[in-house]
Amino acid sequence: MPRVVHFEIPAEDPERAVEFYTKVFGWKITRWEGPMDYWLVMTGEADEPGIDGGIMKREDPNQPAANTIGVPSVDEYVAKIEANGGRVVMPKMAVPGIGYLAYCIDTEGITFGIMEEDTSAK
Repeated sequence: MPRVVHFEIPAEDPERAVEFYTKVFGWKITRWEGPMDYWLVMTGEADEPGIDGGIMKREDPNQPAANTIGVPSVDEYVAKIEANGGRVVMPKMAVPGIGYLAYCIDTEGITFGIMEEDTSAK
């Protein structure tokens, strides 16, 4: 069953957000060495319940925080989402070395991501 595997916090000033979450919660946050400005957030040890996430530059003043759900196939789940009244707002894209990601909106107007793991993604 697909589960929430990642969260994203959009920030006006990502470095300020990194400082805040590090000081308040003690999260370990490191800058990703990928093709975009992105900070990886580790919220606890791997054997503890919970998920990790990321902090990114806010693209729009109304951009919400978003949860990402792990799925076996982005294409398959995009079809399910659309068939059930949702819509795609950012089509499938490769996240190099990680997998494939798309952003959707559900029937209640909530934005979420779906991620297919594939380390060969380019």
